[in-house]
Amino acid sequence: MSVKPLSVLNKAISSRVIVELRAGREFRGVLDGFDMHMNLVLKDSEEMIDGEIVSRADTTIVRGDNVIYISP
Repeated sequence: MSVKPLSVLNKAISSRVIVELRAGREFRGVLDGFDMHMNLVLKDSEEMIDGEIVSRADTTIVRGDNVIYISP
């Protein structure tokens, strides 16, 4: 039986995740929600560029077509 990516994300709701984006950007935060296009809602997030925190936010929405990977 294969594991579907959206079911893995569903299990990661309310957990901290790392989201790697194009151009060396990364977000770390608590996964609050997602949709079938892998658009993500993160709570208490930090944006990192090249390993340095550049901003913090209570809520961040990440567009799915920019995501390289999500690590629960």
